[in-house]
Amino acid sequence: MKIIPWNVNGLKSVLKRNFLNWVENSGADIICLQEIKMQLDEMKAALVKPKDFFFYFNCGKRKGMWGVGVLTKEKPHKVKSKMGIERFDNEGRFLELKYPRFTLINFYSPHGGRQKENLDYKLEVYEKFLGYLKERKNKNLIIAGDFNIAHKEIDLARPKENENNTMFMPKEREQIDKIIKLGFIDTFRYFHKEGGNYTWWPYSFNARKRNLGWRIDYIFISKSLVPKLKDAFILKEVKGSDHCPIGIEIEVK
Repeated sequence: MKIIPWNVNGLKSVLKRNFLNWVENSGADIICLQEIKMQLDEMKAALVKPKDFFFYFNCGKRKGMWGVGVLTKEKPHKVKSKMGIERFDNEGRFLELKYPRFTLINFYSPHGGRQKENLDYKLEVYEKFLGYLKERKNKNLIIAGDFNIAHKEIDLARPKENENNTMFMPKEREQIDKIIKLGFIDTFRYFHKEGGNYTWWPYSFNARKRNLGWRIDYIFISKSLVPKLKDAFILKEVKGSDHCPIGIEIEVK
């Protein structure tokens, strides 16, 4: 099974860039989208759903903002869209899909704000999310999405210049430490120990071409699933957003 998360930074935008063709040619069984920025009526009008996929979504209440979606070839037996924080739930940042052999969580963390104006909110979300994961840590969990945090210095091109900036502050980086301490595995780092592998690049300063990026998109899995994990990858060649897709191959069928 191939699982691919991607922050598309606007589903309308990537639809204009052959998104549906990319989905059909990706080989993915599940695609987790973040920041879709569309409402249900807009998605119906745009005929978003590719063939052979079920589409589940959690749209932000504010039009043109936030939202997540999951395209899946296998229909889950249960779908949940709320985590228990009113603001977070209203922004449509969470989907949980339960399958017979595993549970998938599509997670889209708040950014925190350039001036750190939303940092307290971001940390509140992580506190709740960590409690949520702790209650389920003995389950077969796959957690995918945009975590808006670079974990280690190896995970961004310019760590020294950004050590006091949002997405790389110690308080934020600790949240990824806590996920790992709960027993979850960073699937990309399980296979790849080298630097220079990023998933998000600012639009300015020709950053993507110069590879001045950050690795802020992750797939974590329960330790129980590690023997089934076959590969983890970053699809940096896929354009259309300031993020690129990432993915894993795992035997859970």
